[in-house]
Amino acid sequence: MRPFERRISRRAMLARTAQVAATAAVASTLHDPQASAIESEATSTAVWDMHGHLTGVSGTPEERITQLLTYADRMGIEKVIIFLGFGREHEPSPEQFRRDNDVLLRALDQARDRALGFVYLNPKFTDESLKELDRCVRDGPMVGVKLWVALRCHDERLDPIVERATELKAVVFQHTWLKTTGNLPEESTPSEIAQLAARHPNATLIAGHLGGDWERGIRSIRASQNVYAGISGSDPTAGMVEMAVRELGAERVIYGSDFGGRSLASQLAKVYGADISQEAKRLILGGNIRRLLRPILTAKGMTL
Repeated sequence: MRPFERRISRRAMLARTAQVAATAAVASTLHDPQASAIESEATSTAVWDMHGHLTGVSGTPEERITQLLTYADRMGIEKVIIFLGFGREHEPSPEQFRRDNDVLLRALDQARDRALGFVYLNPKFTDESLKELDRCVRDGPMVGVKLWVALRCHDERLDPIVERATELKAVVFQHTWLKTTGNLPEESTPSEIAQLAARHPNATLIAGHLGGDWERGIRSIRASQNVYAGISGSDPTAGMVEMAVRELGAERVIYGSDFGGRSLASQLAKVYGADISQEAKRLILGGNIRRLLRPILTAKGMTL
């Protein structure tokens, strides 16, 4: 065989190998809906900020969301997810969390095509929280649940709320933290959300802030496949996003800024500056949260 014939033969062999590999990859995603969904979301460049508040600006709910969205526009953010109203009560009464949710509903009505909302609840008031969950999610436009520092999340009193949210296909965002100075009395830790996840394997849970002490936080939720790491709210420390991707997989890491308490630019920098693939960045910046919200948005007839 002449040299050029060997080269042609080798090229043909390599091409055939690549074709077989590509066919196998496609077949794999066809048989694995989760893998297919992750692959499709990795190709989108739209940025969704999944952690925001109506703070840092002044005015009515309508004026605040309008101003916040002008900042989002400057940073190329397509949609925002917001929770809590104007109040910051650690243990709100039913009247207080209903009032906060009413404020949020006004903001959502002002920005229907740009903003999504999570209902704020206090699990210490089980019946009232379930009624508010139905009002705002089942019968309203909200698509998730926000739990803050009213009750540590490994407490079984959360179970009825998480069960109802799972029935409604709603995502549950739980604030978690590990402070060097000590947590608030009812402030949850990442290990506690892992305990909650073990009792509710079909629930979709997000651990906010990666637990503050992010190295411990990442390790605490590593084995909990239905817990996703929210990277919002901390300083853009080198290595945090890289470790989360390495330990959890890019499909379990979700960008959020915690605006208006944090700047959009510094929070985006954590992802844009991370030493990870472009596909991983696209998943973190929007693909993952779109995938998690797709079931409830579809059920509500809402577009992504």
